[in-house]
Amino acid sequence: MNTTISGKMFEKAKEVIPGGVNSPVRACRSVGCDPVFIQKAKGSKLFDVDGNEYLDFVCSWGPMIHGHAPDEIVEAVRDAAGDSTSFGAPTTKEMALAAMVVEAVPSLEKVRFVNSGTEATMSAVRLARGYTGKDVIVKFDGCYHGHADSFLVKAGSGVITLGIPGSPGVPEDIVKNTISIPYNDEKILEKTLREKSDSIACVIVEPVAGNMGCIAPGKTFLQKMRALTEELGIVLIFDEVITGFRLSYGGAQEYFDVMPDLTCLGKIIGGGLPVGAYGGKAEIMDMIAPDGPVYQAGTLSGNPLAMAAGIANLRMLRRENFYKELNEKAEFFADGLTKAAESAGIPVTLNRVGSMMTGFFTPDPVTDFNSAMKADTDRYGVHYRQMLEKGIYLAPSQFEVAFISAAHTTEELKKAIEMTEWSFKKMV
Repeated sequence: MNTTISGKMFEKAKEVIPGGVNSPVRACRSVGCDPVFIQKAKGSKLFDVDGNEYLDFVCSWGPMIHGHAPDEIVEAVRDAAGDSTSFGAPTTKEMALAAMVVEAVPSLEKVRFVNSGTEATMSAVRLARGYTGKDVIVKFDGCYHGHADSFLVKAGSGVITLGIPGSPGVPEDIVKNTISIPYNDEKILEKTLREKSDSIACVIVEPVAGNMGCIAPGKTFLQKMRALTEELGIVLIFDEVITGFRLSYGGAQEYFDVMPDLTCLGKIIGGGLPVGAYGGKAEIMDMIAPDGPVYQAGTLSGNPLAMAAGIANLRMLRRENFYKELNEKAEFFADGLTKAAESAGIPVTLNRVGSMMTGFFTPDPVTDFNSAMKADTDRYGVHYRQMLEKGIYLAPSQFEVAFISAAHTTEELKKAIEMTEWSFKKMV
């Protein structure tokens, strides 16, 4: 596969962009190669600047649940752009999409649109602090909630991919108000919350961890968290930037039947356009300005292009049997990957929840940050490069999730399974 033009583009990019990329994992350092530069995409396929075609399992890190550039969303964005790309003023589109999101997500009574998942999570935490009058937040090792200061303590995603233990520039005064504890450990969760309930404003969690690889919650983990936070007067925040509208129309909270106080949503709302949202109980949301004293604002919040895309996207998600068919594809793919590993004699643990999955290069169960870190990242790097050469586009990190979209066909999934088995056998 010839990637000469991508290579030249990357060298030029490094002259004007730190590391040559606008988000660290894209540099592909952990998988031992340079990135390919994408020119366009359609359906399940990506096309790079050298003209190579790839079957895409990154899906822009999750939001392209319908595949790339579905006609309905493209048409909605095109129509909206004709009326202007931004107003910085109220629109009927944001009102319509807000009503759809509130109807879809069970715990939401009101919602506020922002521009990214990071903006949603940082705003939700500020709101929880303002609502409770307490300062401390509890998060979980390996969970990633964006790059706001409070969240970079034992974070997931690119932070663990690059082996960064924290980040310079985060003041100690911020760090001391963040407690990070093991994911899926109910005993430590209860001990922490009971001992420090007077100072804890909120617990924020990915209901399915997606930034240290796909890790499901234990059978009673979320239920225990809900019961404890409710008893102790602590706000429970579900970070559904990945799981929202991905696991079901109502997100992970509908999937697991556990209702948080606040929910954070991300770019899947807008079919991949820059958008995020946070919402929850009216009693809490009414603390936000202009109704209350907790301030949050943004000129591009409720951007008309993102709102138009979101309305079209959610209408498509409501089609009959959408999630049933999507999850059946994912189950077929996951079963095929597991059989491929068994056939090659490669130790792989595959975790799947709905249409999210990760194959960890380890024979042991992966249930938290420490067990995820046992995965063989060097072997994953070899696998990534071999699959890329065969036109299969995977996440350039062992600690990310593979996503299935509605655009993936059974034949394409069979091809990817065959290429996976070839790659595994080549590593033996």
